[in-house]
Amino acid sequence: MQGYIDCHCHISATEFDNDIDIVIENAKRAGVVALLAVAEHAGEFEKIIKLSQRFPGFIAPSLGVHPVQAVDETQQRGAVLDDLEAAMPLIEQHKDQLVAIGEVGLDFTPRFVSSDTGKDQQRQVLIRQVEIAKRLCLPLNVHSRSAGRPTIQLLKDQGAENVLLHAFDGKPSVAMEGVKAGYFFSIPPSIIRSEQKQKLVKQLPLENMCLETDSPALGPEKQVRNEPKNISICAEYIAKIKGVPVERVVEVTTQNALRLFPRLKTLLTI
Repeated sequence: MQGYIDCHCHISATEFDNDIDIVIENAKRAGVVALLAVAEHAGEFEKIIKLSQRFPGFIAPSLGVHPVQAVDETQQRGAVLDDLEAAMPLIEQHKDQLVAIGEVGLDFTPRFVSSDTGKDQQRQVLIRQVEIAKRLCLPLNVHSRSAGRPTIQLLKDQGAENVLLHAFDGKPSVAMEGVKAGYFFSIPPSIIRSEQKQKLVKQLPLENMCLETDSPALGPEKQVRNEPKNISICAEYIAKIKGVPVERVVEVTTQNALRLFPRLKTLLTI
C-alpha cells in the first residue's frame, strides 16, 4: 500500500475550524491516506466522531483523556479525574467506531504537575484507560512528556501490548525499553529542528517507527500551524538519518501503522 498514515493528529482543534476541507484536501494531495484523530478530553469526543463521519475512510477516531489538559493542580480532586468519568460512557457508546484509545499517558512537566499527588492522579487515569483498551481490544495512543521511563514501565506493568508512544521526548536508551516490549514510536515533523528526535530516530529500528504530525503542534517551524500534509517531512528526514530510500520509510511505517491499528484496514477497505 502506498501513502502516509498520520498516527497522531488533533484535527478537531479549533485552529482547523475555518478551513478543515482545505486542510483535508491538502493532506490527501500530499499522499496521506488516513489520519488518527486523537482526543484530549470528553468535550471533543462528539466533534471527532462527526469529523470521522464527514470524512469517511480518511479520519479515524481515537478517544481518550489527556493526562493534564492544562489542569491547574490546585483544583480540588483534579479535573482530569472528573473528565475520565464523563469520558467512559462516551467511549462505550462509540467503541465500535474507534481505532484506538488516546490521547492518554503521563505528563510530568513541572508547570503541569509538581506534587506526588498530581502524578498519582495521572497514573490512576492512565491505568483505567489501559484497562478500557484491553477490554475493548484497542491499541493505546500515548503521550509521555518528561515521563518516558515511568510511562513505559506503567504500561508494561499493566500488560499493555499494543502501544504507540507519540513524539517521545526521552532518551534513546529509555525508548529501547519500549522497543523490547514491542511498542511503536511515531515521529513528528519537528524532527528537523529537534536534536533529541534525531538521536532517537538514529537508534530506533525502522520496524518500530510510525509517522505523525501532532497537528496543529510540532510542525517544521515553531509557532506556525502544523498540518497533516507536512508528514512527508518526517519520512524524508528519517530516510536521511537511516540512509535508506524515502519509499522504504513510507512502506515500513505505513505497514507498522496497519499492524498496530488493525481497524484501519476496515476503514480504508484494504
